[in-house]
Amino acid sequence: MSDSSPQILVAYTGGTIGMKATEEGHKPVSGYLQKQMAALPPFQAADVPTYEVHEFDPLLDSSNLTPDEWLRVARVVRDRYEDYDGFLVVHGTDTMAFTASALSFMLQPLDKPVILTGSQLPLAETRTDARSNLLTSLLLLGTYPERLTGVHLFFNDRLYRGNRTTKVNADSFSAFDSPNFPPVGRAGIDLDVDWSRVPAGQTPPRAPTVTALGGATVSAFRLFPGLEADYLDNVLAPPVQGVVLECFGSGNAPAQNDAFLRALREATARGVVIVAVTQPLRGTADLDLYATGQALADAGVVSGYDMTTEAALAKLYFLFEQRYTPEKVRSLVQQNLRGELTPPDEVSSSLGRARRRLAGYQ
Repeated sequence: MSDSSPQILVAYTGGTIGMKATEEGHKPVSGYLQKQMAALPPFQAADVPTYEVHEFDPLLDSSNLTPDEWLRVARVVRDRYEDYDGFLVVHGTDTMAFTASALSFMLQPLDKPVILTGSQLPLAETRTDARSNLLTSLLLLGTYPERLTGVHLFFNDRLYRGNRTTKVNADSFSAFDSPNFPPVGRAGIDLDVDWSRVPAGQTPPRAPTVTALGGATVSAFRLFPGLEADYLDNVLAPPVQGVVLECFGSGNAPAQNDAFLRALREATARGVVIVAVTQPLRGTADLDLYATGQALADAGVVSGYDMTTEAALAKLYFLFEQRYTPEKVRSLVQQNLRGELTPPDEVSSSLGRARRRLAGYQ
């Protein structure tokens, strides 16, 4: 690449950010985002890296994205990897965290930065978050093209590890959070990055390979009071291979419901991998903490620790794509592969400290 200005590829998939106001409401219009960026002086500033926009055809509402679209994005990065120093994926907010998690498993090794961003309001609006999100993402890519490795998500002055994010607000510019991992960077007067939270790149760097996701049948299911076991049976029925089970609290479930536990035992016995994560935004699914969680472990459920549902789904897709046995998937899903979870030994240490503090009050 050029030694002067870093070259950035903007993969524009769709979303609110490039919509145009029409009589029928805001709609995505081909070429409109590029025209808006070209008309705004900040995007032409000397410190903004050189960028090229690759627009998807058709432009996509992120609610319609499937693993096929994840593959399209991943292939754009792979196929243009030698031509650019960094990649900005402009994406609708509704499923952005799913795509960020998926890309973190699909693209390996990844020695150049990939940042996903979007906005809650279109770039063409007078009051919008789009300008800051786009510009700061470009500046981050241009400032740290060799150090900011991996998949990240930037929104509202925060840079997050992509596979730690989830959408938390539909009406605020603070639409995303990383509940169990601190922001990688913050944009204020300066662009500050905590490099201890950025994965180390390969030496020497090399282009990534792409693993297509979507071949396995996986799903997510949220527990609720009054759940009928017959309903759970249907969720776990063939051809399902893996399920992310969103549990109460720290990995709890109705342990006194024999039919519920039977459904789990029968599913895990035939090879279904069931991963427990927490319904609360923060915390970890520790199946050893309470008796109700231990009942899940006895039924064959494994802990996803502090993974988001988005990351756990992407991880299951990825592991089954490797043609691993269910036993191997159960083992690897509990390990930190792409920075998507806090390693179990660190989780145990934190819980141990918490328990000791609680004991002091008794």
